[in-house]
Amino acid sequence: MKNIIYSIIMCSLFLSCDNNEKKSNEVNLYSQRHYSVDELQYENFTKLTGIKVNVIKANADELIERLKNEGDKSPADLFISVDAGKLQRAADLNLLQKVSNSTINTNVSKDLIDINGYWTPITYRARIIVYSNDRVNKSDLSTYEDLANEKWKGRILVRSSSNAYNQALMSSIVANLGRDVANDWSEGVVKNFARDPKGSDRDQVKAIAAGQGDIAIVNSYYIGLLLSSQKEEELDAGRSVSVFFPNQGDNERGSHINVSGIGLAKYSPNKENAIKLMEYLTSEEAQNTYVNNSYEYAANPNVKPSKIVQDWGTFKTDKLDLNMLGKFREEAIRIFDKTGWK
Repeated sequence: MKNIIYSIIMCSLFLSCDNNEKKSNEVNLYSQRHYSVDELQYENFTKLTGIKVNVIKANADELIERLKNEGDKSPADLFISVDAGKLQRAADLNLLQKVSNSTINTNVSKDLIDINGYWTPITYRARIIVYSNDRVNKSDLSTYEDLANEKWKGRILVRSSSNAYNQALMSSIVANLGRDVANDWSEGVVKNFARDPKGSDRDQVKAIAAGQGDIAIVNSYYIGLLLSSQKEEELDAGRSVSVFFPNQGDNERGSHINVSGIGLAKYSPNKENAIKLMEYLTSEEAQNTYVNNSYEYAANPNVKPSKIVQDWGTFKTDKLDLNMLGKFREEAIRIFDKTGWK
């Protein structure tokens, strides 16, 4: 009788352990990305692994604040941002944990990795100049710095200084050239505005097509989206401009780039699943899905850009540590405010 009771107790204990150790079947994302390709990626990942992907979308600052407020009770497994500066801020606030994974490390270009190990790039994009095919000669273009030249007076289109893409570009200029040069550059560019900054990057290209300005500072992938659009207005806008990568000379630093990146939340409750998703999103399969749908550049060096993007040619990238885009963010915002970049 005692043996029977002992067996029942032990069986109950083992069943209890099995229940406690049962692996979760989900992963929770806090994501700033808002592109349709992401839904496709998560669907493909679920089909492959059976792991459900739950996504909460908001801007990066809101998601960072949410992670701070939730603390160790946070359900978040991963934080995704379209700006290395925001990833760096999350890491500085002790909201992320380091990941050292041989699969991810093999998948990602060494030029793009976070040297501190807190985030992983999944795509990147260049902050480029586009110019009117009718009103600008390519030979007139050279560097970001040259945008402050008086020859561009009344001709430059760009979105607001509150935009993270512009803040990252200014941060890179501060990091590369210093505060004083960055301030003078911003003053010169503001004097050359064709209109007050407004709208999205797409809107800047549409404004060129409408004759409201001649050149614009935009993210590269927006041109791919315009040229692949089903809307005639967007196709016409995309066809009205050409792409120019600044700072390509032998002694120049290369074009500014920024990443979409992913960080493992400090208190991730589904860490194993989260790392599986990171492995998948940096794989060649998923990277090909990105480049052929969002027209971003792949973080995986084995994956070529889409045909549309390949037609623009190769370019030299700025090798600045991308964490500097966060380190110099406050200085960049001060410069924008001081120089009247609205």
